[in-house]
Amino acid sequence: MEKLTISDLLKFKFVSNISFSPNGKLVGFVVHTMNEEENNYTSNIWILDTETEKMFQLTSFGKEKSFIWLNDESILFSEIREEKDKKRMENGEMFTIFYKINVNGGEAEKYFEVPFLIRKIEKLSDEMFVLLSTYSKYIPDFSNIEEKDKQEILKKLKEEKDYEVIDEIPFWSNGEGFTNKKRARLYLFNLRENKFMPITDELTNVHHFDVSQDRKKILFVSNRYENKMEIRSDLFLYDIENNSLEKLTHEELFEYVYAYFLDDSIIFAGSNMKKYGINENPKFYLLELSTKNVKLLTPEFDLSVWNSVGSDCRYGSNKNAVVDGEYLYFVTTEWNSSYLNKIGKDGKIEKLTNKGGSIDGFDVKNGKIYFVGLRDYKLQEVYKLEPGCNEKQITEFNEWVLKERKISKPERFTFFSDDGVEIEGWIIKPVDFDNSKKYPAILDIHGGPKTVYGEVFFHEMQVWANEGYVVMFTNPRGSDGRGNEFADIRGKYGTVDYEDLMKFVDEALKRYPFIDKDKLGVTGGSYGGYMTNWIIGHTDIFKAAVSQRSIANWISKFGTTDIGYYFVEDQHLANPWDNFEKLWWHSPMKYANKVKTPTLFIHSDEDYRCWLVEGIQMFTALKYFGVDAKLVIFKGENHELSRSGKPKHRLRRLQEITDWFNKYLKS
Repeated sequence: MEKLTISDLLKFKFVSNISFSPNGKLVGFVVHTMNEEENNYTSNIWILDTETEKMFQLTSFGKEKSFIWLNDESILFSEIREEKDKKRMENGEMFTIFYKINVNGGEAEKYFEVPFLIRKIEKLSDEMFVLLSTYSKYIPDFSNIEEKDKQEILKKLKEEKDYEVIDEIPFWSNGEGFTNKKRARLYLFNLRENKFMPITDELTNVHHFDVSQDRKKILFVSNRYENKMEIRSDLFLYDIENNSLEKLTHEELFEYVYAYFLDDSIIFAGSNMKKYGINENPKFYLLELSTKNVKLLTPEFDLSVWNSVGSDCRYGSNKNAVVDGEYLYFVTTEWNSSYLNKIGKDGKIEKLTNKGGSIDGFDVKNGKIYFVGLRDYKLQEVYKLEPGCNEKQITEFNEWVLKERKISKPERFTFFSDDGVEIEGWIIKPVDFDNSKKYPAILDIHGGPKTVYGEVFFHEMQVWANEGYVVMFTNPRGSDGRGNEFADIRGKYGTVDYEDLMKFVDEALKRYPFIDKDKLGVTGGSYGGYMTNWIIGHTDIFKAAVSQRSIANWISKFGTTDIGYYFVEDQHLANPWDNFEKLWWHSPMKYANKVKTPTLFIHSDEDYRCWLVEGIQMFTALKYFGVDAKLVIFKGENHELSRSGKPKHRLRRLQEITDWFNKYLKS
């Protein structure tokens, strides 16, 4: 067995987009691997026969990140393959090309092209499709423009790249760049006539859509705004045959998570955010299409309906809700794991999985369920769910990791906060552990704050365990999985959550005497970066810190980031004008003059969620007060650097962090 290294990340395989064929006999999914030489990801479609459980790689071009089934034998995916099309894209022309490939063999063939950047596509018939497209009135439609006119327009667009004209908030978005007046717009597309008909207007942003079983209606969740986006959404029903749009919004201030057709009804999840703000857990509702009556199905339900279990070993997107027959299938996060459930019109919820770990994506067809999961401290694999909550592992893409590398599994313990709340936490012992030795330790703090750590594979933690560190992690108050009351730390950032983290460290030191209390490090990203900044301003027990994509100043975050103006006010119950002092009190910058801990700051220059100025402020403060500090800026990366950044950048990030801890905790 060899030690797990930073570069082993390059060999991992990540699975996404799992989807049944219409007849349920085949399952398709995408397998992603890192390409160090090209500094990107290679993505290919795989096919699994559910009857024989044999599978094969369908595509090999390496760019097929997602797909849909056209029929039982054909798949549709978007890609830029030809050099002339790559040059068109490089010149600023906006379009999406779709290819069709038969799962029984043969080459992919160009099927059609649309003059939009497509986010999602759904088939209505052989001739009709629903498109969710990135739209801006500043992006021209090149489909009916003469070549000489096209070149003139492209020239003007190139000149405009030197300017950003902003007249609304938010004006940028993490991972998308500047988004001023850009919207996700719904279209009907007639393939035979090559015609497009917009369903939504220029200012409406569509978050989610579903197509009825008879393919005659479209249900969608959207938010229309001008000047300032409010945190609310609407529910609409579009009748394709009559070209009519009906608003179904049942409560004026409501945030719809998703909505699906369920026979002659609509089942949806959402919250009015009245009691717990924008992070309030949703409930399920049933809307009868004939009467438009809305019924609350789950008044006592108090869980998130997504997978909040963190890991740095995922890539690509997956479904988190599916309708099959009389049920909506969905994911919940409970304590440290996520589970698959189903709910019918009667509102009764049945949990379908009972094993710890995470459900990263799934699909259901005629009662058959396949899912992508993190199980038994393995990396992602495809599993089949069998009767009695039994799970059968289908793929072995990452089996080599546990067979060939030294892995140390987490050990869980619980403790009680000073005010009597039970908190869970874990330690990971160093590999080749010797109970007679003392070991340095790293406290790793998750983001969110409404996410969780669980017993799933985390590459960075295993690297540190292989470097001879104890790794400590916990789910303090503010975390997901335990209901609204536990997650609600609005107005309390840096108080109860900080106390829980420090109590956890104290408990770990008591229970595990092999941890060297004089060689402790702390790190975290996003909210974890905020808490790292907060901790070093309130205690000097840590001898080294690494603050990643952090928050330093809630006042600057309010005015500069993509979610700042609504997230800050919601989470702190204050804005810079009605309670400036409260925002400053909760800001780590207020306490930067007390910091003694050598700190490395990691930030990306396109992180618009926690903008670069947050890291710069803390770095400057520490340098000003004579504390050893270092700032590493990753160009062209955003808030997702540690999860989906370029391969070389992800390796460099982890190397910088590990070197910093080695410098201060191993000398």
